[in-house]
Amino acid sequence: MTEKGFRIEHDTMGEVKVPADRYWGAQTQRSFENFRIGTEKMPREIIEAFAYLKKAAALTNVELGMLDEPRGEVIARVCDEILEGKLEGNFPLAVWQTGSGTQSNMNVNEVVAARANELTGREPELHPNNHVNCSQSSNDTFPTAMHIAAVKIIHEKVFPSLDVLKGTFDELSQRYMGIIKTGRTHLQDATPVTLGQEISGWASMLEHDRGMLEQALKGLSELALGGTAVGTGLNAHEDFAGTVAKKISELTGESFVTAPNKFHALTSKDQIVFAHGALKALAADLMKIANDVRWMASGPRCGLGEIRIPENEPGSSIMPGKVNPTQCEAVTMVAVQVMGNDAAVGFAASQGNFELNVFMPVIIYNFLQSAGLLADVMSSFNDNCAVGITPVEEKLEENMRNSLMLVTALNPHIGYENAAKISKKAYAEDITLKEAALKLGLLTEEEFDRYVRPEEMTGPKHGQN
Repeated sequence: MTEKGFRIEHDTMGEVKVPADRYWGAQTQRSFENFRIGTEKMPREIIEAFAYLKKAAALTNVELGMLDEPRGEVIARVCDEILEGKLEGNFPLAVWQTGSGTQSNMNVNEVVAARANELTGREPELHPNNHVNCSQSSNDTFPTAMHIAAVKIIHEKVFPSLDVLKGTFDELSQRYMGIIKTGRTHLQDATPVTLGQEISGWASMLEHDRGMLEQALKGLSELALGGTAVGTGLNAHEDFAGTVAKKISELTGESFVTAPNKFHALTSKDQIVFAHGALKALAADLMKIANDVRWMASGPRCGLGEIRIPENEPGSSIMPGKVNPTQCEAVTMVAVQVMGNDAAVGFAASQGNFELNVFMPVIIYNFLQSAGLLADVMSSFNDNCAVGITPVEEKLEENMRNSLMLVTALNPHIGYENAAKISKKAYAEDITLKEAALKLGLLTEEEFDRYVRPEEMTGPKHGQN
């Protein structure tokens, strides 16, 4: 007699007791019980990607005569329910499972079959392997789901957040193009730049990062589906791979093609590594931008204090009135996490043996975490910090005028070595560059004022004075 709240399901290994209020079957239950590891579950994006590919596979199999139309239609209907969020709670498996993702593939197969049988009253009856998994193997469905999920999160989350932040930097760059400040290299004074020029560098970083991600999308557009178990396409129709890629493109609104070499598609994860490398490049640039912002905003009285950023929350439980650059700190923590994820992705991708890589769940978990975190933190940083960046013009002017590296403007007139003498004397005696130049007799006051003009030092020289 079945225990209350449970039902008996079976697979090729025997009978298994499963919760009565869930659609999954025996193989899902075995995985759920055997891999009680960590708290990380298979990402929602992967489950949705499976729904797209299972629907596309069913429609393709009907078209190619591999599956009858009633079964194909009900599979597609259930996949739509998954995409609509109606079957939440039926995908409980851990990331730390079989490295091929087989158990998550079967989790989806079992849920789709059980829900389909409920809808049809088992007329006709659907089997998770025979029908939902028709023309497929976990070995080609999981890498396909990885690519679908990766492409969608880049297009739907990363690009929109990146574009908004870049737009903010473009606007700030134009607004502050005329505000001159001291440049810095090696955290030391350097020749002048404008605040707008500095911010334009941030915008350009994001533009280049976007370009690298767009390049990575080309590799991610190739789908392994149709390779089945080892890349040969065993048990799939010869037209299945190309047709199903077209249907996945139609269903997702993205551009996918069948991978030209399925043996590569199953065993190598180089395209995910390349794409995550672009995410790491974005993380590295965001780290630099956030550090620039918090350096320039440091203070407010005992730091650089050259810009102000929004004050969002109290910064200390003991120091009254303290406010910290918390959005910058969030950005830098995300950047560190992404860099760590990149190491994990790279190590995992190097472990493909013969016809299959068996580190796929950890690869896609880290990829999706990186993409999601970067998208979220760019939106947060934009809305809660970047849009509110304002210059402290008097401090910028003071720091710029005190910079010893204004002496660089004298190189063409008195030579590098004489200019260095002025800089060193000014620093040693804590006097201005002009005072040092006059004391050394290297320039008249009129000559110094004519040559040292910060507003003319923020671009290339146009002719002689």
